[in-house]
Amino acid sequence: MVRNEQLIFATTPNEYPIPGETLRKETSDFDATQSAPSGGLVTKTVCLSLDPYLRGRLRDGGDSYVPAFEKGKPIENFGISEVLSSSAEGIKEGDRVYGSTRFAEYNIFTADQVKGLKVIKNDEKLPWTTWVGAAGMPGQTAWWALKHIGQPKKGETIFVSGASGAVGQLVIALAHSAGLKVIASAGSDEKVDFLKSHLNVEVAFNYKTKQTLEILKKNPFQIYWDNIGGETLENVLATIESKGRIIACGAASQYNTRTPYGIKNSFQITAKSLKVQGFIIFTEDITGFYDEVPKLIAEGKVPEPKEHHVKGLDQGEAFTALLKGDSTGKVVYIFE
Repeated sequence: MVRNEQLIFATTPNEYPIPGETLRKETSDFDATQSAPSGGLVTKTVCLSLDPYLRGRLRDGGDSYVPAFEKGKPIENFGISEVLSSSAEGIKEGDRVYGSTRFAEYNIFTADQVKGLKVIKNDEKLPWTTWVGAAGMPGQTAWWALKHIGQPKKGETIFVSGASGAVGQLVIALAHSAGLKVIASAGSDEKVDFLKSHLNVEVAFNYKTKQTLEILKKNPFQIYWDNIGGETLENVLATIESKGRIIACGAASQYNTRTPYGIKNSFQITAKSLKVQGFIIFTEDITGFYDEVPKLIAEGKVPEPKEHHVKGLDQGEAFTALLKGDSTGKVVYIFE
């Protein structure tokens, strides 16, 4: 038997999750030598992704694009796991698989759950954490939406809010590779320095100390990648050029507030003939992503994104810090 740490959804938060209360670490015994169930797997977790959208699953039911987490059970998100035992076709002991994974060091996957997993060969020899970041769901998000919604043209300018996060970093890298100039905002001077030095952002600013509206007035742009929503989106509607494209990826400023911000100038969408489109990456066709993006990262054509690693599971401190903007880059739990 081994001790198996799990991160449990305990109580529904009103605003920001409270570590040790909203999410709680529990430990139980696990037989790591057991045989896999029919068509299933026994696995040891290598790494797990923390992403802002998980906040929306910490709720008491209700309709949404993703189901609520079940109280008293581990939360889940995308992860990499090493196979300890397999009776699944095409997956053998020692393989590493990517897919939705419970926040536990050891797991059992049923035959139905195995259908959602992908064996990662890692011929590119990327760090395994990259496969839950730039080469995983955040990377898929940036790659698909920039291409299909942003429709970038060489010489254009894109504004990226929440730019130092997992998605924002890859949006910037892909935008540069497409010949775009980048304006980017983040919530600290340290993050702004990172955007300039590591990602070569042409115009980067701290939205907490600078006036977003004034920055955008001085720097014309045609594409907006929205990770923030709220007042930032209102400022964008006031300044983006006619026929601009707005990629509605997230609204981090609204996830933990009881009083959503009311945008006052939505008529600009009509007046400027703007394209505003949201998307859910889980429902889109990402054919071509695995052939393109991991190779770009391995070849150094896309800067390796910054990551923040947390050793083992905590009581939810890393998740709350992510939501408050206290961490830079992709936040990943690691187990090796």
